[in-house]
Amino acid sequence: MPSINQLILASALAATAACNSLKFHGKRSWNETGSACASVSALAASQTAAVPSATPTVPAALAYDCILSVPLNASAALDLINAVRPYFEWQSTSEFLKYPPAEYVEKIQDPVDIFGGLDEIAEKVQTGVFTKELLQSCHDGHFVYVPDSVGGIFNFARPIPLISVSDDGFTLPKAYAYPDILAASFGNASFTPSSIVEIDGQPASEWLEDWAQYGSLQDRDALYNAVFYELAVIALGAAGNGMGTFSGGGRGKWVYPGATTELKFANGSSYTMQNFAKVLVDFDGVESGEDLYETFFATPEDTSAHNAPGYPTPVVRQIGNLIGGYYLDEAEYSDVAVLSVATFVSTDEYGELSFQETGQTFLKEAKAAGKTKLIVDVSGNGGGTILQGYDLFRQLFPHIDAFAAADRSRAIEAIDILGEKFSAISETVPRVLDPPDATLEEIEEDIVSSNLNYQTDEKPDAAPFASWDEKYGPDGYYKGDNYTSLFRWNLSDTFSNTINGGINITGYGGYMTNLTQPFAASDIIVMTDGYCASTCTIFSALMRDLAGVKYVAMGGRSRPGITQAIGGVKGTNDWGWDYIQYNVWLAYNDSTPAEQAYYNTTSLANYDSNLPFLRAAAGTAYNVNFRDGIRKGNFAPAEQVPLQFQYEPADCRIYWTAEMTIDITAAWKAVADSAWGAKDWCVAGSLGNFSDAGYKRSASSRPKGSVPETIPLRKRGVTAAEYPLDLWPDSKNSLWKGDAVMAA
Repeated sequence: MPSINQLILASALAATAACNSLKFHGKRSWNETGSACASVSALAASQTAAVPSATPTVPAALAYDCILSVPLNASAALDLINAVRPYFEWQSTSEFLKYPPAEYVEKIQDPVDIFGGLDEIAEKVQTGVFTKELLQSCHDGHFVYVPDSVGGIFNFARPIPLISVSDDGFTLPKAYAYPDILAASFGNASFTPSSIVEIDGQPASEWLEDWAQYGSLQDRDALYNAVFYELAVIALGAAGNGMGTFSGGGRGKWVYPGATTELKFANGSSYTMQNFAKVLVDFDGVESGEDLYETFFATPEDTSAHNAPGYPTPVVRQIGNLIGGYYLDEAEYSDVAVLSVATFVSTDEYGELSFQETGQTFLKEAKAAGKTKLIVDVSGNGGGTILQGYDLFRQLFPHIDAFAAADRSRAIEAIDILGEKFSAISETVPRVLDPPDATLEEIEEDIVSSNLNYQTDEKPDAAPFASWDEKYGPDGYYKGDNYTSLFRWNLSDTFSNTINGGINITGYGGYMTNLTQPFAASDIIVMTDGYCASTCTIFSALMRDLAGVKYVAMGGRSRPGITQAIGGVKGTNDWGWDYIQYNVWLAYNDSTPAEQAYYNTTSLANYDSNLPFLRAAAGTAYNVNFRDGIRKGNFAPAEQVPLQFQYEPADCRIYWTAEMTIDITAAWKAVADSAWGAKDWCVAGSLGNFSDAGYKRSASSRPKGSVPETIPLRKRGVTAAEYPLDLWPDSKNSLWKGDAVMAA
């Protein structure tokens, strides 16, 4: 299987080829493939002629040959490298990535020198030899740049999704082809599904662990879970991450999987699938890599409505399945409510308001219905609008100040200059929500409400900053880096709702200040598959550190032992490169000629190129992590280790079973049993509340083993056809690109 390094770097830099210099520089490690793009063009044309609305597909090898036929121009590639370098300076974790704590290296990921890596790439560009992939190796979902040639021409995929389940809930999980499980679970198979023992000649678990590293998360068990088909992710439809990275979901769509993939099964049989690529651009008239470069542009994806297979009828649910409330129908679970929170991202102009209202409505109705215990399921939650995480916590714990960690940024010249400028302007205008004229309104929106104005945030003790110098510091330090003073969100700030999608935070600024806590902390369990990132990690820090709520981690690698509950990026705010550039423009625009001349002698002069945006794949993000989270109690400068680099095991680990991949309530029941019931499904750790005096659940109603037992969903009229096996993520409208943002 060709490496992601070869694909991403070769094609990324090939995307910068200049039209007047089509010669390859240096030694090529692939064969000439001049006709590959012509073949793609012909195949795509025949498919769209038959079905105009279809997204064409071609063999993966053909797409790979086509993309590699785009010529490389070294000088253009160096221009791109130099254009992205200034934005790397804003990445708050750069020095910790280079010199991470020992526990991080032992249990999570290897060190990465992002600036040294960028220099190495620049040195090798002129030889045409690419041996290193940089941003992917950071495993930071906030540190993103996807060139157009990687994410905008083809998306790679395999036709069959996999799952990883335990036969009985206690033995180590094994990989299965999900269509086999579906067929057997609904009584539609004449065979017994067999586990996968080898993939492309390599032991299956070993191969899957290697492939999992192509994901965006940092924790290896969370990455492993993301390889597979999961109901919580499927519920988000094309806005989610598809059917797992193995079959082209998430970042798996950018990795060339080889021409074929061979599966060998425990029963001795084998199956070879033909891998394919979705064609995302109009190939009309494209006969070569040179043509592709000149005619490249993106086409829209289909974003039709979707169902949430495997979920019961909701009590209340937001459109798009972003958040929903459910009850479990068996008598022994009559006091259990489930709040499913698949994302904190909004999908429309008033998404945050409807998200907040859905949570409020369900918690109120659950209490009225006599529910005394709550499972909060954040499986598949990649983050979203930051203060939605704070608000949901306050709905559950209205009397606890929502402050579990302070923030900080990397102390660099550009931030200091912009902060001085924004703060100086802000001191000359009133901090009001409804200014009297349009000009002042624009200043309030762009500058006064910005985090670069010292008045927007507050100190960890909730006191205001007296000046920009006090906020900037620098205060913290690590190796060769300095960091700003610690700060926190002012949840009662005048502009809180304008940068938070229109919602006021429960219990702050006079909003909903007389709520009663709906559930005791001991009666709440949070369930996660490890795909909890960004805003979800903020919510989790509040729940675990402040309220003491326990966490269950589902699935993980086929290895014994406890796993982390939170496997995604733990940075607390990402900033888009375009937003950074816009702030630089604002500083220039609101300055005198003398000030502008001074700025031209500083690092602000490095943000004038639009090349990074012109070369980015349509619909993808270009971000850096702007704010680190520093846990409360670790505020001394020498103790400020970002949450991103801390290992945090779950309280309990439960294996997925086959039934749980068909019926999500089976997983919820296993969590309820382990927390308050008569059976403990924890294979590592404990929820502590387990008691034989709890639920009396019969053995016959336990989560099923891997097959051939059928699943009793047919009594609800559910069929295997409702589980999509052709769901591909919409790269232009997926939710992942909204991680940890302030809503505009």
